[in-house]
Amino acid sequence: MTSVSASASFSVKFHSGIADIDALTWNRLAGTDYPFLRHEFLKALEDSGAASRTSGWEPLHALVYQHGEHEPVAMMPLYLKTNSYGEYVFDWSWADAWQRHGLAYYPKLVTAIPFTPCAGPRICVHDPAQSAAILPALVSAVQERAWTLGASGWHLLFPEESLSAQLQTLDAEQRIGCQYQWFNAGFRDFEHFLEKFSSRKRKNIRKERRKIAEAGIVFEILEGADIDAGHWQQFYLFYQGTYRIRGRQAYLPPGFFQRIGALMPENLLLVLARKDDDIIAGALSFKGGQTLYGRYWGCTEEYQFLHFETCYYQGIDYCIRQGLQRFDSGAQGEHKIQRGFEPVLTWSNHWIAHPAFKAAISHFLVEESRYIHDYVARASEFLPFRQEGDI
Repeated sequence: MTSVSASASFSVKFHSGIADIDALTWNRLAGTDYPFLRHEFLKALEDSGAASRTSGWEPLHALVYQHGEHEPVAMMPLYLKTNSYGEYVFDWSWADAWQRHGLAYYPKLVTAIPFTPCAGPRICVHDPAQSAAILPALVSAVQERAWTLGASGWHLLFPEESLSAQLQTLDAEQRIGCQYQWFNAGFRDFEHFLEKFSSRKRKNIRKERRKIAEAGIVFEILEGADIDAGHWQQFYLFYQGTYRIRGRQAYLPPGFFQRIGALMPENLLLVLARKDDDIIAGALSFKGGQTLYGRYWGCTEEYQFLHFETCYYQGIDYCIRQGLQRFDSGAQGEHKIQRGFEPVLTWSNHWIAHPAFKAAISHFLVEESRYIHDYVARASEFLPFRQEGDI
């Protein structure tokens, strides 16, 4: 199903599934450097049922057309949400406030990559020179759609900083958060990376890696088509287990992993940990143009430091070998700081339809922003890197 909103120069068409949009058309706008916006990734989510009306992620993707043109000039993923699961920008307290006042927070409109807290493109424009004209038309169309659907607002999660700043001028309040990422300063190998550490911190990392080696655990790196159906079956047991121990249901079904393995193998990196003849742990990452995105992990046997080695050190090793410039390890995890992952800001934007709640949230975001900036400054002081004069 397709619906249309129009402005003086542009029309916006909303699509109820990524399958309704030609893959070449979508990827021409989205590009392929950021794997999570690829048509193939979004289609795997929808085909597997992970992103659907049932899961609370009902697709409503937007294409922007210039009047007189047959090809879209911009695109944006969009979902009608009936819960706040899988977003990683937490607004449960906002939903509670709506409910306490007898109002409905859901549905809401969300521009995000489902279950993926990785910053990247969210609105893609074919000709950047047109962005200043297209963005207001698109935002206006989304707001109009929110009113039509009775949505409480529109939330755009984990955009690039430049887009977030633009949306601030269009009545979509900015919210900031913090994640931890590794940056490649031209390291020759892992030991060269450790030279950046203070002596004590360097010894700690070497000790953690040595413990895993002494336990007889070795690692296998699989890419692309080398990941077969058996690997996916084994990995899904790891992935599902990370949720089961918390008493929760995994967001992604087995079919999702089989589909991405078939549709976008060139973007996949699977690290497997072996003990004797058994695979005991695995971590799945996605490869972008210059970035490795760590996404999912799990294990069937617990060993001290196994998580750090499988998810972080093997990924850093890979980035150094391949010349990747950044390792985005996903949301949360202060323990990453001591392992060389730097605290960085993330952004989101929020347009709230209700005037009183809009004012209250605006005040909250100002206070929260002060706290986050202060936290990032303080967290940076705990980085393990040596200071001038240290050995």
